[in-house]
Amino acid sequence: MKPSVIDLRSDTVTQPSAAMKQAMCEAPLGDDVYGEDPTVNRLQEEMAALFGKEAGLFVPTGVMSNQLAIKAWTSPGDEVIVERESHIFNYETAAPSMMSAVQLNPVAGAGGVLAAEDVEATVRPDAYYYPRTTLVCIENTHNRMGGTLFPIEAMRSLQDFCRMRAIGLHLDGARIWNAHIASGTPLVDFGSAVDSISICFSKGLGAPVGSMLLGSRDLITRAHKYRKIYGGGMRQAGMLAAAALHAVEHHLPLLVDDHRRARTFAAALTQCSAFHVDITRVQSNMVLLDFSNATMRAAEAQKRLRDAGIEIGMGMGDMLRAVFHLDLDDSCLTQSIDIFTRLFD
Repeated sequence: MKPSVIDLRSDTVTQPSAAMKQAMCEAPLGDDVYGEDPTVNRLQEEMAALFGKEAGLFVPTGVMSNQLAIKAWTSPGDEVIVERESHIFNYETAAPSMMSAVQLNPVAGAGGVLAAEDVEATVRPDAYYYPRTTLVCIENTHNRMGGTLFPIEAMRSLQDFCRMRAIGLHLDGARIWNAHIASGTPLVDFGSAVDSISICFSKGLGAPVGSMLLGSRDLITRAHKYRKIYGGGMRQAGMLAAAALHAVEHHLPLLVDDHRRARTFAAALTQCSAFHVDITRVQSNMVLLDFSNATMRAAEAQKRLRDAGIEIGMGMGDMLRAVFHLDLDDSCLTQSIDIFTRLFD
């Protein structure tokens, strides 16, 4: 059924399907704080195997997953290198400084991709008056860049450098599912190219709640302790884990439709004079509409669209960001193109 308001703000707005709700209600449950929830245990084991990691830890949110990784990899006073437009640097509320007592060193990557030479130039020398560089964090797909890909070859090159310098490499893979579908890279290859990875079930896959940290058994053991400290220990969490299992099994193949709709949407709007669309950056399920060189500001366009029945989010700078997701079908795509063309052509 076509929604009365077309919500392009994010792939986090999806609602659980009837089949997913049924799976949640039928899930066998236990107390996960005791390690006794069979559905959580199954999810952790299956995701670890899927990405080729030793162990996994189910957590409520992607922010918690990333922050547990930083906490488990670092000691107070260390420095973590991040891409300047990354989610960890921009949208996690300075959590590394508060929860891990580390500082972030942001480095600009080309389209969100950190090259090994960029990191090499940023790693601190071994002197007592410098912080110790212990971790590099990357993101795939890259949120603020509009869902762009971090190629597996670039990940492996960065991994080689980090291993040479005994620095951990963590991947914020909140939308790694999109990167997998868009690039054709096997999930296990992404897992093998980093030391730890955060994956999310509540974005494009459509689960209501849940992320997971994957890594070595030692890393997950350390993270498990801090999950409890951070308040992330859940009891009969198998209901949420069942939603995640259902999402991976049934919704992962559907991401190809989100990507197709994003490309179709972007191509249809290239002639609109009110904004610019860079087709080369439409690599997964997001489209950035750039108003920086236009007479109309993005905030004004956002209001016009809301009045016309489309909710859309602000992107980086003077941009709007359209995100295609599980709850939007081809009729929503056609209606969106019609509204945009009418308002901005």
